[in-house]
Amino acid sequence: MYITVYFGNKPVFLCEKKEPAIDAYFHNSDTLLLEDCSSPALHSLLQKIEKEEVHAGVIIYADLGKLLENFSRAFTIITAGGGVVQNNNQEVLLIFRRGKWDLPKGKLDEGESIEECAVREVCEETGLNLVEITEKLPDTFHTYSESGKKILKKSVWYKMAAKDNQILKPQLEEDITDIKWVPLQELKQYLDKTYPSVKDVLQHFLHRTL
Repeated sequence: MYITVYFGNKPVFLCEKKEPAIDAYFHNSDTLLLEDCSSPALHSLLQKIEKEEVHAGVIIYADLGKLLENFSRAFTIITAGGGVVQNNNQEVLLIFRRGKWDLPKGKLDEGESIEECAVREVCEETGLNLVEITEKLPDTFHTYSESGKKILKKSVWYKMAAKDNQILKPQLEEDITDIKWVPLQELKQYLDKTYPSVKDVLQHFLHRTL
């Protein structure tokens, strides 16, 4: 088992042991390898991952929970919820935001459950008002900077079903300028036009669906 944290397009893999799925990264000279979860070691990796010549990182530690806990201490944590929404025609809803195709999601509000957050954000960003969670999808992690702070965002994803004949309305104040239903067989065309973490979610969704 491993967790992927994206720094822009660069993945950092948190692992309990060497994973066959990411074996290729172990043999690349541009990958940072670390078998330690101490604060100094993690701090060093987080500095080096910013270098242009570094394209990925792998951290191996026997206790994945402790590794994630120690790794997270370097960041301000934000939790968000979102969904891969599918209609009765087997189409998936994509939004276009800041030059990328994306999935609807948003930050967890105080007092609400993550499921409530995911449904609320999907409805607010797309104009849908009838959506239902049908399945849990893998969480994703990515980092960014905001007001001088290093942010680690955990996005919790769900597969959702939407009733047909609902009017779509992109939430312009969230920089969403387009929204569309995409047939399953065409979804792969959008994978290279989105964010790495969203690509992971859609690939998992396609693998389970097709």
